[in-house]
Amino acid sequence: MVKKAEVHHQRSWWQVMCLTGVDYFSTLGYQPGIAAVAAGVLSPMATVVLVALTLLGALPVYRRVAAESPHGGGSLAMFTAILPRWTGKFFILVLLGFAATDFVITMTLSAADGAAHLVENPIVPHALHGHNMLITLALLALLAAIFLKGFAEAIGTAVVLVFAYLALNLIVSVVGVYEVVKAPHLTVVWKDLMFSQHGNIVAMIGVSLLVFPKLALGLSGFETGVAVMPQIRGKEGEDPDHPTTRIAGTRKLLTTAAIIMSCFLVVTSIITTILIPNEKFQTGGEANGRALAYLAHQYLGDGFGTVYDISTIAILWFAGASAMAGLLNLVPRYLPRFGMAPEWARASRPLVLVFAVISFGITVYFDADVDAQGGAYATGVLVLITSAAVAVTLSAARAGEKWKILGFGAVSAVFVYTTVANVFERPEGVQLASLFIVAIIVVSMVSRVRRAFELRAIEVDFDEKAAWLIDKIAATGTIRIVTHDLEGVEDRDPEEYRAKEAEQRLESHIPAKEPILFLEVIVKDASEFSTALHVKAVELEKYKILSVEATAVPNSIAAILIAIRDRTGLNPHVYFEWTEGNPLVNLLKFIFGGEGEVAPVTREILRREIPQRRQRPHVHVDS
Repeated sequence: MVKKAEVHHQRSWWQVMCLTGVDYFSTLGYQPGIAAVAAGVLSPMATVVLVALTLLGALPVYRRVAAESPHGGGSLAMFTAILPRWTGKFFILVLLGFAATDFVITMTLSAADGAAHLVENPIVPHALHGHNMLITLALLALLAAIFLKGFAEAIGTAVVLVFAYLALNLIVSVVGVYEVVKAPHLTVVWKDLMFSQHGNIVAMIGVSLLVFPKLALGLSGFETGVAVMPQIRGKEGEDPDHPTTRIAGTRKLLTTAAIIMSCFLVVTSIITTILIPNEKFQTGGEANGRALAYLAHQYLGDGFGTVYDISTIAILWFAGASAMAGLLNLVPRYLPRFGMAPEWARASRPLVLVFAVISFGITVYFDADVDAQGGAYATGVLVLITSAAVAVTLSAARAGEKWKILGFGAVSAVFVYTTVANVFERPEGVQLASLFIVAIIVVSMVSRVRRAFELRAIEVDFDEKAAWLIDKIAATGTIRIVTHDLEGVEDRDPEEYRAKEAEQRLESHIPAKEPILFLEVIVKDASEFSTALHVKAVELEKYKILSVEATAVPNSIAAILIAIRDRTGLNPHVYFEWTEGNPLVNLLKFIFGGEGEVAPVTREILRREIPQRRQRPHVHVDS
């Protein structure tokens, strides 16, 4: 069931499109300039390649991602379902590293570009010139402050910003097209330059394909588009596992945003390439990182240009808000659930402070330079889109959809090539992502070890028969539970229980007339951190067995003992055998396999959970 607070903040798909649009559409602030620097006079042709891959590649991929991950998990959620156990967990950590690169660089790059628009405005005091770093840090600090206070009205603010920004860009685009039509000689000069530099159409297409990876920033926003799915209002009574209204709304969101962006990208690449001299795009040039703002000032005056700058700065700053929202959605969704982050990582405010400090460090590292951050941004974007393409290809394969396998496989191949080309061209992106990945893995492993002695049970419940058995034995005044190792239910053998009972009654001096319960914990997936424990009763000949599937043996035993104590008011006695083997190896088995040193670990978990010794279940280990 969806919480009332969540329903209150849900909106129509077109309104939520504006929330992801502050990230996606804001790239118009710098994408035409990046394309001009990367492709020169071939910028429009390279942009057409980008648009084709957007509409024919990324869009179909994410429309399927929306259907298979309707709760905002995106491609990460799909891989969680596809890849098993620890393999899947480590792969998710790697993807989280690239996602962190994408979202953090979105914040820092957008803020840096907002600072560039501010200092280049002719009416801004000259004293601010050359202080891009301080302005960028101030924008990031303001962003963090907004999130620390709360972010409930994000969608309403995004709607206003996106509509104003797109309207202003439409005006600049129309005026730019008019200026191009009015001065046909400029188009002739552009065509002559293309042929003089590249010879023929085939060569132009080849170069455009080769430089396309440098334009990959124009693909940003798709992962954010599925991340904001929970914000889309659905119909009451829909299947929560397949909310058709939300999925349909997200598909409309993705399609509409992609078409709008594609139209703007093509038109703006043409007018900026024809109307702006190439030297203006270079580092230090007036159009560097702000090509459309340059045209706004040039052809519509400083008054309109200033309004355009204000709108651009606002949406670029708010693009960081979209990225921050993405991080606050992803990190609590995975790391605490895997036991790979402290519980406070589920709360937004501490995470905001962590991400703010990281963004400050990234800004200082790149000296608030938009161009310098482009490679890292593109790497994060491309890896996430590539992972989504691969995930839907695997999904199509599992469903036996032959033609979709071929189609999505081809898209995956293109994105793999694009990602690899971008990494070789600008290795700083993968280097930065590697730092995030290493940091996430180290912090995750340390957290997993530190939290290993928690109960890790979401809840404990007993089926009717198990509850009856527990109550029946409690009526005797003493509850004795003997633990028993079991790989799977098919391995149950009455002889083993007979031998185990005889051994424990002898070694632990359990009177022959006192009844005992066997307790078996079957580990299904030790890579999961916590789970609900549904304890079932099993009878095998005369032996009474409590059986449960869980993620770790000692933690589950401790949680069940406490639940039995709370149910009956008696402290149960639990009996173990010593685990054979090297203690260090057994400890590693516990951390990664959920088993290992069961007796001492169970006792330690109980000690930490229940400080008063008299209230703890009694732990016995045979000699």
